Amino acid sequence: MKHIQEPRLLGCSECLNGAGLDFEFTMAFQPIVNTRTREVFAQEALVRGLNNESAGDIFKHVNQDNMYRFDQACRVKAIKLASELKIDSYISINFMPNAVYRPELCIRATLNAAEEYGFPIDRIIFEITEGEEIEDHAHLRNIVEHYKQRGFLTAIDDFGAGYSGLNLLAEMQTNIIKLDMALIKNIDNDKVRQAIIRAILQVCDELEIRVIAEGVETREELITLQAFGIELFQGFYFARPSFESLADIHWGD
Repeated sequence: MKHIQEPRLLGCSECLNGAGLDFEFTMAFQPIVNTRTREVFAQEALVRGLNNESAGDIFKHVNQDNMYRFDQACRVKAIKLASELKIDSYISINFMPNAVYRPELCIRATLNAAEEYGFPIDRIIFEITEGEEIEDHAHLRNIVEHYKQRGFLTAIDDFGAGYSGLNLLAEMQTNIIKLDMALIKNIDNDKVRQAIIRAILQVCDELEIRVIAEGVETREELITLQAFGIELFQGFYFARPSFESLADIHWGD
């Protein structure tokens, strides 16, 4: 792993105000639903500009020099907004492994924010995107284990999007994996993808890992995936991300 100079630890207010960043941002929330219980399992916090610009527009400003501050600011902003919106489900926060130089130190702002805004740490999920280039897998495994010991849930996002998914799963077992939308799209008409997803589900069942299907856009996709035993879903079929608010959910009735 490349040497990262340890930055000064930031307090909640500094993170919230984007200390050291020359751009501003906020969050939208998209629900992850349990179709068996008809409840919201989690709300995923998604980066947005102050005028609801896309995450892509914001990430153009993120680089090696400000990655740590951006990562810390994302966590605090998500927790503060979740508290203000009175979210009583899990919240899911994407984190940047390459920004975490020492997990026991980098988690402090998250713990402080959870305490300051009254949000339980056992209702926080940290997602790592499979597509992000990981410089040190042992370091990532250490982060995941530390977070789990602290009481957080962990997830691999976009599982199946890259070529490292099964290798990543072999090295570390997160609590959750999220099937990438590329596997989900038109699954009702794709026997190959159906076979792949069934195989992934068998592995996850043996490892006691929960599965979320993301990117669900049609009723046909939903019915096919439900027949495989999947209960947790995310996608435009249920709700689009809602800017600094919680979306109304379409259950398909």
